[in-house]
Amino acid sequence: MKELEYPFDAEEIIAGKKQLKKELLKQDRPFVEKKIAILGGVTTKNIRIILELFLLNYGIKPFFYESEYDQYYEEAVFSSPQLENFGPDMIYVCTSVRNIMDFPNLSDSLEMVNEKLSAQYHKFQEIWSCLTERFHCPVIQNNFEYPYFRLLGNKDASDMHGRVNFVTRLNLCFYEYAQNHDNFYICDINYLSASYGLDKWSDPYYWHMYKYAAAVPAIPYLAFNVANIMKSIYGKNKKVLNLDLDNTLWGGIVGEDGADNIEIGQETPLAQTYSEFQEYLKLHKQLGILLTINSKNDEENAISGLKRPDSILRTEDFVSMKANWNPKDRNLVETAEELNLLPESFVFVDDNPSERAIVSAQVPGAAVPDMGRVERYVQILDKSGFFEVTSLSEDDLKRTKMYQENRKRSQMQAAFACYEDYLGSLEMKGEIRPFIPAYLSRIAQLTNKSNQFNLTTRRYSQSDIEAVAADPSYITLYGKLEDKFGDNGVVSVLIGRLDGKDREELHLELWLMSCRVLKRNMEYAMMDELVERAAASGVKRIVGYYYPTSKNKMVKDFYKMQGFTKISEDETGNTIWMFEIAASYERKQNVIEIIK
Repeated sequence: MKELEYPFDAEEIIAGKKQLKKELLKQDRPFVEKKIAILGGVTTKNIRIILELFLLNYGIKPFFYESEYDQYYEEAVFSSPQLENFGPDMIYVCTSVRNIMDFPNLSDSLEMVNEKLSAQYHKFQEIWSCLTERFHCPVIQNNFEYPYFRLLGNKDASDMHGRVNFVTRLNLCFYEYAQNHDNFYICDINYLSASYGLDKWSDPYYWHMYKYAAAVPAIPYLAFNVANIMKSIYGKNKKVLNLDLDNTLWGGIVGEDGADNIEIGQETPLAQTYSEFQEYLKLHKQLGILLTINSKNDEENAISGLKRPDSILRTEDFVSMKANWNPKDRNLVETAEELNLLPESFVFVDDNPSERAIVSAQVPGAAVPDMGRVERYVQILDKSGFFEVTSLSEDDLKRTKMYQENRKRSQMQAAFACYEDYLGSLEMKGEIRPFIPAYLSRIAQLTNKSNQFNLTTRRYSQSDIEAVAADPSYITLYGKLEDKFGDNGVVSVLIGRLDGKDREELHLELWLMSCRVLKRNMEYAMMDELVERAAASGVKRIVGYYYPTSKNKMVKDFYKMQGFTKISEDETGNTIWMFEIAASYERKQNVIEIIK
């Protein structure tokens, strides 16, 4: 919904919140339902209402538990039957600098200041430990905005007695905790308040009248920020930047002006602005974001612009290049098909409002930000939260390389008349083992990102995955795949729950695979290993479930291909399948060398 995309009108959102919610709930789309507890040291009612709008816009339908005002510590640390019964999937601790009750006095010694700092930090550390131990779910915690006054003036930042200094040190303690604890996330209101304007953010009127530490007009920005963290945890991030060239990556039209005359480099202020934007885009490769080109251009002209010695982005930075005269919405859809991704994973970046309007209308789900002037390009993309980072795996760091290696595989496939010969030539090696700590983050990430090859589309947080991995009533498997072109990383995940008399049945709660390794027999390798491990655990039957969505139709008959028998199907297309483990089970694949 355009009204909820950055840059939004915060006052319009607040005024129209009831109508916006009605319109969001009327949309024909599937929602992921999540229970979210908000524990507030401030008034949180409007934060909850606006947060719900942004989450609905991301396809997450929240159900809220809201603590009483300023009862965040008591709710977290002591028994709370209401919170226990609610059983949150996620907890947001919404506090502010107003909740720091013991700041240094000018007469305090260094030891006394440090004691006060330690007391404040350990209070919150106790909150986080208790919540994690009781609920085993992700926790989001605000850091602290700066105080709205500086008693010592500029020295408030450097003197140990200054409140600015105290808040800075306390925030650093929070960050260190976040670095050492999974499933714990910082909502950076220190940055948000600075960006919004600290004087406006911390307007004392709203605190004394309503106990809102953030001014009411600022609440949509806070709620949007929190929603971005939540949607990232649940796999709602974008994955691809689909980029125009002329007047987007450089100034001018390369086909008319020539590569020598486009605005890029350091010669003019305008050229510097485009270079800064290219630098910003290139940084996204480190996050695993794929860069693609979608330009109405001759490919020769497009390449000439990227070959300029002062161009930051080079042709090798892109995993796909569509420089032609086809409609851009068609180019985007074709790029998605080539990468085995959904079009809704894309962010289309183009300076031309007409092109943006066409893509927005023709490619539902794709993000199409209003870019404005080039000076605002970085700010628009950066504050839109498309790529909010809540986890960063090894696979993310090398994703561009993986897709480039996939292109080499496709090129080599064309040289083989027999597909089996092609698979054999890849010299594939697979690693299939039960979940291990080193891959839990990547496994959780896959459960939230994989939509097409995902039989039940269940979503797991990292804490959920950790619990499953430690539970002896589950059989878990991850699959890694590499070949002569490179390592694809963890590409398949399977979770089965032991049940029935003497635990003779294994119910498959999750089976997914990354689409970048489709048709390479990895699904059969996972089946072989599943049967072997299930049989070793005394399992006689494996029960599989398929829950159809608009995105996973490709695996509708997956169980049939694996030798399962369909035992039921309801009116919505949900199916249940059964596989009887026979003593004479024949392995289904022999082209991947499996390492156990």
